[in-house]
Order: sequence, then structure tokens, then C-alpha cells
Amino acid sequence: MAPHDSHDTNHLPDNETRGLSRRGFLGATAAATALAAAGSLLPPSVQAAMAKPVPPGSLQSIKHVIILMQENRSFDHYFGSLRGVRGFGDKSITRLPNGNSMFEQPRATGEIVLPFSLRKAAELAGRPDSDIQYLGDLDHSFNGTTAAWNNGWCDKWIPAKSASTMTFYERSDIPLQFELADTFTICDAYHCSVNGSTNPNRNYLWSGTTGTEKATGKRAVTNAAYNYAHAGYDWTTYPERLEQAGVSWQIYQDWDNFTDNAVEYFDTFKAIGHKVLAAVDGDLRTTEEFYDSLHGKAPEEQDRLLAQLAAGRELLNDAEKALFDKAMFRGRPNTLLERLGADIDAGTLSKVSWLVPSAADSEHPGASTPVGSANFVYRLLDIVASSQETWDSTAIFLNFDENDGYFDHVPPPVQPRPASGESTDWTTARPIGLGPRVPMTVVSPWTIGGYVSSEVFDHTSMIRFLEAWTGVQEPNISAWRREVCGDLTGVFNFASAGTPPVVEQPGPVPAKISRWRPVPPAVQVAPIQEDGTRPARPLPYRPRTSAAVAADGVTLSLRNQGTSSTHFAVYGYAGEVTEPRHVDVKASETVKLPAPSGSFDLIVTGPNRYQYELKGSTAGAAAGVDVSVTGRSGDALHLELRNSGSSPVTLQLVSLQYKELGTTLKLQAGATKALAWETLSGWYDIEATVIEDASFRRRLTGCEENGLPGISG
Repeated sequence: MAPHDSHDTNHLPDNETRGLSRRGFLGATAAATALAAAGSLLPPSVQAAMAKPVPPGSLQSIKHVIILMQENRSFDHYFGSLRGVRGFGDKSITRLPNGNSMFEQPRATGEIVLPFSLRKAAELAGRPDSDIQYLGDLDHSFNGTTAAWNNGWCDKWIPAKSASTMTFYERSDIPLQFELADTFTICDAYHCSVNGSTNPNRNYLWSGTTGTEKATGKRAVTNAAYNYAHAGYDWTTYPERLEQAGVSWQIYQDWDNFTDNAVEYFDTFKAIGHKVLAAVDGDLRTTEEFYDSLHGKAPEEQDRLLAQLAAGRELLNDAEKALFDKAMFRGRPNTLLERLGADIDAGTLSKVSWLVPSAADSEHPGASTPVGSANFVYRLLDIVASSQETWDSTAIFLNFDENDGYFDHVPPPVQPRPASGESTDWTTARPIGLGPRVPMTVVSPWTIGGYVSSEVFDHTSMIRFLEAWTGVQEPNISAWRREVCGDLTGVFNFASAGTPPVVEQPGPVPAKISRWRPVPPAVQVAPIQEDGTRPARPLPYRPRTSAAVAADGVTLSLRNQGTSSTHFAVYGYAGEVTEPRHVDVKASETVKLPAPSGSFDLIVTGPNRYQYELKGSTAGAAAGVDVSVTGRSGDALHLELRNSGSSPVTLQLVSLQYKELGTTLKLQAGATKALAWETLSGWYDIEATVIEDASFRRRLTGCEENGLPGISG
């Protein structure tokens, strides 16, 4: 086996060298047996269990939560072509500094690369369709991902990640993943917590933060913890808080957990490991090193060492034994789901369960396959649904730790830049997060219906859901993340519970091949998203923007009439800003910007495709004109048209999508008019121009919420 320190490029701190890492080794040795064994026919009992409706309830109707965090896929990479989500058909696109769409990512030489189909790339390369299962991974270091972010402009994906970053899967490539999204509820504004690799993101999943490295005093934004000699982390994990509160929990894992159980890297658990290993032969530093050492040994030797480990467990006190059994015990290969099923059958399933699958089942592009991992998910659903009582009371969260190096077109919210470059959510003048969007699908009786939730979430949202459900608080979560990110309770509809259709079993895993990286086609075409919308969960946002133009610049009034704070970002294309300005708004905030050349070209963005574009001249005839949203009645949007200038203007408004509407009206000097504008279930996209001032343009895009479920845009 390769030494523990020789991880591949994307699992060492900013390391650009590659080799047969421990992760790569475990993936190679386990893949053949684990993936071949994955999957089982859905028995009639499961179909019957899923066919029975569940009565309405509340958050407390949930008795069990199962969390499966998979590996390294961005939202666009998996679901950019899925119907009714914020994907390739998104018309609220942030422009790059060069004026191109966010989808038109430039190479260092200036040529653009568009998102491209992985299946078509395989065909052009002369590869069979099955090769799309064996995609390679890309750079996903903190340095690489913040380089792609590029001070918020998000225009360095190709130089930082290579052109392969733009590839994506389609429905025929990952049918189970699409079927689950169509059956249950998918989140299209769920972001990873860190602009970087696996372990710091999993620190957020299990502790609500990522602190500092003891050895360097630097923020823990790399995979340094994978080193067996790592000093450990000294802050408290959420499982420890559950233990202290008497809430049952369990981490399920096999010998090969692909280094994905971040809890084991914390001081409390390292200390327990040291006590247990005192009874085991060899100079082993961690229980992870112990389990890794079992691979390749004869069965008799494995049994002998496991017996020593069991003897070491007896050296622990009761509290330590509980933590060892719940967080550190690893079962034999391919037994994780069997043990989960046994606990369900015995009626001992914990309130909170985390599943940490093997490399082969992890969905990681460098070690797994989408179809192999889909079989793991299929078996999980089969096991849960085999018990009607368990199915009726369980919520399963299927998310991903990070995006690997794969592109996503939605710029993430980040905390406003601190003057020092350091804060709870910034380090070395770069944001720790939020990072790019990653998939999240919520499977439960109360999330059936093919809904989309566009509320902003990250991995701390998972803990906040557990807070709301168990009452056990996590003080590690930063105030900023609590302000910007939701708690996932809004994805559930407890007023009713639907009946899911039968989900088909995924196909077999194709024969293993060497990993490969696709290249864009010579003739590029814009990616296509499936037609149609999907039902949408209600959101807590009601953003508002208005502008006042003066000779020295533009003053933006950012307002929020929703029930949760709204994150705005302001982009300037005429020298107003050197980087996008991020603003969190609970009620109202004011942003003043210069107009260096006497003109301005700005875009204000917010959640769920909200966008307010304004362009014009500070000396133009329409400099005093403003168009803003004030509310909604039924499907009618209320607009306020204001002319604070000294001359009348002729204002033209036209709908760019959703409805075929247009009107022209005279707006006298000093006048304010109210106008009702028809929407499509609250969705609007309105362009305003002025005949007397060709420089003037406003575009208002978004969905005005009314507190009820709606449709996606």
C-alpha cells in the first residue's frame, strides 16, 4: 500500500502531484467486489410499503433521520439539464467581466468553453457509453477553487480546473438520480460549505465549522487530517452534543470508509483510539490506520487483529465505549447496509444516522461510479421501505460534500469581505465559503411530489435541521451562516404526504477502465435543459431593489420584506467596483457606488434567480427614473414607476419571458405611478426603456413569493 501521506492531488493540501493514494488504493481494491454486489430487486413488500399514504403530521412526525453525504459532484455537473431547476436554461445569468454569460467560461487565451455533454464527449473520443461512469476527478483544493472564484467574478474555472470542468451528465446517464429528484424534493440552492476539498466540508457537516490546524495555526481548509500523524481538531462535534443530550445517534461505516468520517479526526475520538490501540500489535497511530492495515491480510490475521481491537475496547470506560461504538467501529466490507437493516428490524435504529460508504459506493469521480453509487442508494431505500413503520417516520437526506472541480454557474453567497481578510468565514483574504452548489435530494413521505426548493442552504443547514428537530444546539455555526442559510425545514410539506411511484433498480456497473478526462467538442453548442417546470416549495424571501442616480454615482436601496435575511450581490461593469459587493439584508441596506465615466452598468442578484439590472447615464434624460417592485396580489405584480427628474419621459415596459406583455406610458416630471403587471405564478421578467434616453435600461427578474407552494421558473 502507498504511504498514508501520499494522497492524490485533490486530497492533500494544495498538492499538484498525483500518485496511488490511500483513497485510490482502497477504491481500486474494493471496487470489483463492492460494486458487483450492489443492488437488489425491489420486493413486493417494499412496493406495498411505499404505496400506503402517510397521514399529515409535523416535524415531530419524523422519528429517524438518515444522512448520506456522497462525494464530489457539482449541481450543474449532475442536474444542469434536469427539468424545472436552476440549470442550463437559467435566464438570470450573471455576466462575466468581459460581458459574456457565466456559461461562456474563458480559457487563459480567451477562447470560450461551454458546458458539454459527457456522453457526447465519449462518443467523439471513440469511447463506449459505459466509459462515462469512469470520469476522473479534477483539482478541488482551496487554492484551486478560490482561484476559479476569482474575487467573486467566477471566470477562472478553465485555468484553475481545466476544460473538463464543464462536462455534465444527462438523464440517460444517471437515471436513478433524476428519478429521485422527480419523485421527491431536490434543492437547487444547496452549496458546499468550503471552497475546497472533502474533509473541511465534512467538518461543517459534523461540527458546524472548520477551525484551525494545531501545527500551523492556519484555518483547516485542506485535507491535512488524513495524515495518520495529524494532531487532531480540538473543537466539539455535533455527535458529542447529541451524546451529552441523550439523543441516540450512529455512524455506519465499513473498514473502507474512504477517509470520509471526519469525526475520527477530532481530539476526543483520537484519544479513545489511542487507548484501544494499546492492545493491538504494531505502532499504529489511529484506528483509521488500523482498519487500513487489514486490507490484503489473510483472514486469520484479520481476525486476530480484530480480536485485539475488541480487547482494547474493553479498556475504555462506559462513556468512551459509547463514543467508540457509535463513531469509530467499522464493520467488515459490504456490511454497512446490512447492519442498518438489522437495526431497523430490531427496532433499535437511532434518531440520527450518518452513513459513510466505501470508496466504490462514494460517488467520487476518481474512485466510484454514478451507477454503482445509485445501487447503494437503491438498496438503502429498499431497506428503509421494507419496514412500513420506518418508512412512515424517516427522512433521508442525500447530499454531496463538495463539487470536486466541476463547474456550477451560480455564484455562491459569501460574507462581505472583512478589512483584515480574516474572519470566521474568511481566511488569507479568501472566503472559506459558501462554495459552489452541490446536489441535495430529500427522500421522505413528506417530500414526495417532485418539488424543488430554492432556499439557500449549506452543510450547516443539516445541523440546523437537527437543532430544530432535536432541540440540541450547535454553537460552532457562525452568525453569518445562520443569517444566510436556511434550516431545511421548509423542504417538507407536513400538511399531506404523497405516494411515490416504484423506483426502478439501476443497471449493472460496467467493467472497470482507467479514469479519463473529457475534452470539449471542436464545434460547441449551448447546453439544453429539459423543458418544463416543477412544483416549488415556498421561500422566505421578498427582495426589493430601487436606485437613485446623481451626478456622482448611484445609490442602491436594497430591501427585504421576507421572513429571512436575503443575500444580495452587486456586480459592476463600468468601473463601479473592482469585485462584486456582497450585502446581507434583514430589513434594508444602502449601497453607494461611483459612476467613474458618468455612466453605470450594474446587476444586483439575490436568491432564486432574483436580478435587478440597471444601466444608464448620470446626465441622461431618464437619470431620475426608477422602476421597482412593491408587492403582489394574486398573480398581479405591483410596480412603482417614479420620475424624480425635471422632464417628462416615455417609459416602455415589455415582458421578456413568462407572459407576452408590453405597455408604453408617459411619466411626468416628479410623478409616481402604480402599475399592475401579470405574472406566471409570481414569476416576472420585465425590461424597461425610455424613448428620450437610449442609455436607460432596467430589467427586473424574479419570483414574488406569497407564502404558498408555486412552480419553478
